[in-house]
Amino acid sequence: MSVSIHNKRVFMICGHAQSGKTSLTESLLYKSGSCSRLGRVDEGNSLSDYQEDEIERKSSINASIFSFSRGDFSLTCIDTPGYLDFVGEVISSARAVDFAVLVIDAQSGVEVGTEKAWEIIQKENIPCLFFVNKLDKENTDFSRILKDIQVSLTKKASPLVFPVGREASFEKIEDILDKKNIDSLNGPDKDEALKLHTQIIDSIAETDDALMEKYLEAGELSFEEIKAALKKAVLSLRIYPVLAGSAVNLVGIEEVLSVITEIMPSPLNRKPPALKNESGEDVEVKPQESEKFLAQVFKTVSDPYVGQLSIFRVFRGKISSNSGFYNVSKQSKERIGQIYSLFGKEQKPVDSVSVGDIAAIAKLKDTSTQDTLSADSSSDASFPKMIFPVPAYSSSVKPKTRQDEEKISQALHKLTAEDPTFQVSRDSQTKELVVSGVGELHINIIISRIKKRFGVDVEIGTPKVPYLETITKKVKVQGKYKKQTGGHGQYGDVWIEVEPLERGKSFEFVDKIVGGAIPRNFIPSVEKGIRKGMAEGFLAGYPLTDIKVILFDGSYHAVDSSDIAFQIAGAMALKKALEQANVVLLEPIMNVEISVPDEFMGSITGDINSRRGRVLGMDAKGKNQVVKALIPLAEMFKYASDLRSVTGGRGSYTMSFSHYEIVPQRIAQSIIAQAKQAKGDK
Repeated sequence: MSVSIHNKRVFMICGHAQSGKTSLTESLLYKSGSCSRLGRVDEGNSLSDYQEDEIERKSSINASIFSFSRGDFSLTCIDTPGYLDFVGEVISSARAVDFAVLVIDAQSGVEVGTEKAWEIIQKENIPCLFFVNKLDKENTDFSRILKDIQVSLTKKASPLVFPVGREASFEKIEDILDKKNIDSLNGPDKDEALKLHTQIIDSIAETDDALMEKYLEAGELSFEEIKAALKKAVLSLRIYPVLAGSAVNLVGIEEVLSVITEIMPSPLNRKPPALKNESGEDVEVKPQESEKFLAQVFKTVSDPYVGQLSIFRVFRGKISSNSGFYNVSKQSKERIGQIYSLFGKEQKPVDSVSVGDIAAIAKLKDTSTQDTLSADSSSDASFPKMIFPVPAYSSSVKPKTRQDEEKISQALHKLTAEDPTFQVSRDSQTKELVVSGVGELHINIIISRIKKRFGVDVEIGTPKVPYLETITKKVKVQGKYKKQTGGHGQYGDVWIEVEPLERGKSFEFVDKIVGGAIPRNFIPSVEKGIRKGMAEGFLAGYPLTDIKVILFDGSYHAVDSSDIAFQIAGAMALKKALEQANVVLLEPIMNVEISVPDEFMGSITGDINSRRGRVLGMDAKGKNQVVKALIPLAEMFKYASDLRSVTGGRGSYTMSFSHYEIVPQRIAQSIIAQAKQAKGDK
C-alpha cells in the first residue's frame, strides 16, 4: 500500500544506556499491532536486540530499524545503542531521520549518554520529543526530571502530559494540552496539571505573534489552534515536547504514538541535510516523489544470509527493485536487485521505495556508508560526510593459527565496512596488526564478533610503541672487512663520519670519495650496508634515525673487493661509530586535545603531568574546556578508559602524532632491558 508522504514518520530513539530505549521500541511495535507479543530485554526476546552479544549483555550494540504501520501512518523507527562506545550508530542514524525521541530514566535523570545524544540531535538540527521513562520505579519525580531537562539540555522543553500517581502507585498519563482532560483530576494533581497547562499554552502562544495577540485578548485559545501552533513550534525547534510513562508497563505509549503521528514532522516538513555540488554551492532538495531519486547510505550490515546490506534513506524521488542508480561519491553506476524494507533482523521484499523511506539493498559492488546515490550522472551534488569520533582505544591483534591468518583479513574488512568508528592498520615498524575503536568495550565486542561470527581466534594485547634510536655525538671511524679463503678473498675498507641530524630528517648519505679511493660501483654497496645496520638498531633493536653519514675515504683490492664486502664494511663502520656516538632512545610524542567540563580541569592537568605530559594551553568551547597537551604515546594506550572513569564519561579526546623526543634515561633503561629479554626469549 502506498502511503502519502504527509503520513510518513521517520525517527530514532536515543538516550543513555539502560534508560529503556529498546523497551520503548518494543512497546511502540506492540501497541501499533506490528507484533503479537511484547518483547522484553531482560528475557532476551526483544525484536530489537537480536544479535547474540546483545542478548547476552541485555543491551543494544547496533542500531535496529523497524518499518511498520499505525492506521494510515507509515512509521520508521531506529532503536540506537546508549553506550558511548557505540555513539557512531547514533550519529549515522541522526542523518537518516526527521526527528528524535530522547528517552530519559526517571530515576537517573539527565546522564552523559543523554547529553551526547542531545548534542548529536542539535548538530543535525532535527526536532526532538523527550520521553521520561520508568516513572513506576522508586525515587522518581516527574517535576524533578522536567527541571533537570530544562536546566541541563534546553529551556524549550515543555510537558504535554501529567503523570497521575507516583512510584508504585503510578497509574496513568493525562494529556494536559486539552484543558478538558484536567477536570478528571483532583487536589494537588489538578493544581499542578493546570499550572503546567498554562505554561505550555504560554510557550505555544509566544511562538506566533497573531496567536499571542488573540490569547492576550481572549484569555484562551481553541484546542485546534493550540495543536496547529504546537506543530509549527516543534518543527521550528522552538518547543521540545515532553511525554512520560513506563515503557515496560505500556503506560504513556498511546500518547507517544499520538504525538508522533499528530505533532511531529513528516519528511515533507523537515529540511534535508545540506546538499552541495563540486563547487561547494548549496543545491536545493525538494522532498517530492516526482523529483529525481536522491538518497544517502547511512549504515552497512553484513547479513549471514543475504550478504552485505547497504541501508539508505530516500530524500527525494523514488527507486524500484531490479533497476539501478548512480553513486555520486564513487562516480560509478550500480545495478540493483531486490529492495528490502527492514523489521529488525527481518528483510521484507518491496517493489519500490520513495521519499522518507529507509530501505536496504544487498551485494552492491562499489557502494559504502556515507555514499550519495542519485538517479543518474547528471548530478555531481553530494551530502556532507558524517563526522564520527576518532578511534582512541587501540589493541594489537594476532591470529592464533596460520589458518586464522587467512580468515582475519576478510573478517576485519566486513567489520570496518559496518562500523565507521572501527579502524584497522598495520604498523610498518612493529609489523603489528592494530585495531582501534572508541573505547575498551567497543574493542572487546569487535574481538568477540571476530571469534563468533567469523570463527577466527585471536590474541589481543597492548600495541608496541614504535621507538627509534639516534645519536647525539659526531664521530669518525674505519670499517675494514678482510677475509681470505684460499681462492678469491673479500676486501672492503671504508672511513665514515657520522653526525646527528635535525629531528625528523631521517637519514642522509654523503659521498665525498675523491681520487678513486673506492670505485664508484661500490659506493651504493656501502650505503646499503649502513642502511641495513640502521634497521637493526643498536641499543634495543629499534631502527636508527636522524643521522648523517659521510663516506670520505677507503681502499679496495682489484681482485678481492666486491659488493658484499663493501656492504659488510659499511655495516661494521656504522656499528663502531654507534659504540662511540652516544646512542639514545626516541619515543613518539602525541598532540592531544582533551575536552572536559570545568569541574574536571584539576584532575585532568594532574593526570597529564603523571603521564609525563606538558600542557600547552586551554580554550573554552561551549560548556567545556579544551586542554592542549603533548604526551608520550607510551602513556596513552589506556587513556580512553581512564578519561571516561575520571570524568564520568563526560570527557573526550583526539590524538595525532607530533614528533619524536629522547626518552628519559631511567625509563629508557627499562625499555632496553625488556627488549633484550624479549629477544632472548625468542
